[in-house]
Amino acid sequence: MTSLVSVVVTTYNWPEALSLVLKSLADQKDRNFEIVIADDGSGDETAQVIKDFAAKNPIPVKHYWHEDMGFRVAKARNGAIGLCEGDLVIFIDGDCCVMPDFITRHRKAATKGCLVSGKRVFLKKRLTNTLLTRKWAFHKWPRPLLFLTALFGFANRPFQFVRLPHNGPWLWEHEKCWQKAQTCNLAVFKSDIDRVHGFDESYEGHGLEDSDFVLRLLRSGLKRKNVEYCSPVLHLFHERKVPKPDKTGNDNAKLFKEMLMGDPERFLPLNASNDMISVRQNSQKAGE
Repeated sequence: MTSLVSVVVTTYNWPEALSLVLKSLADQKDRNFEIVIADDGSGDETAQVIKDFAAKNPIPVKHYWHEDMGFRVAKARNGAIGLCEGDLVIFIDGDCCVMPDFITRHRKAATKGCLVSGKRVFLKKRLTNTLLTRKWAFHKWPRPLLFLTALFGFANRPFQFVRLPHNGPWLWEHEKCWQKAQTCNLAVFKSDIDRVHGFDESYEGHGLEDSDFVLRLLRSGLKRKNVEYCSPVLHLFHERKVPKPDKTGNDNAKLFKEMLMGDPERFLPLNASNDMISVRQNSQKAGE
């Protein structure tokens, strides 16, 4: 494949982390890609980071932003998807740096009729603080050094840095499974995203919007290709929050349970009355 890849980066008010993530994208070996920021209402500092990066790098950068009205990451991702021009869309988070072969590996793994999920390696607090302070290009460290960094307790999952080939039965061990497939390391063809009408914006508040997305993709006929031990994302440390119902009264766990227990043939989101064409139009306005 030589077509354009769109990398969607979800962010919210952590410009220091986003700066490291963008730097890791600037160092990709595969140069045929664009960056689309899915911004869930960040302030001016984040906008400045994006503007400065775009001014210094030849990689096309688009910025979808909407007003901060709570955790609305599903809507932010839909807005970013509306700006994507690539045939393949890779989702990562604004606290997940990537190694130089990340896009290369995802492009190679991309297969018609499949979504591709990868792993993340969690960096420990001490290492994260050092990286944010010194701004090291740690994403370019050789795999043996990253392996040792994890082995000595500065991160988890050291064996994720032992690269396996893009063939073998392990790729299909979870082909019908939605569990633990997350949008911090997920690649889907744009045509497949459009077919299920993107993310369900009924999910407001933290949690399960990505599980709903993956489940609907699987129910639409896709298989999951699991590329562990290929190119994990490097997840910067932050305190983890327990998901709570959104202030609007939405309960994501209840929404997902209804989806999970409902008609297995239904793969359109609950709010699918507006198709992706209208999402694209609204996103373009926000991105101007």
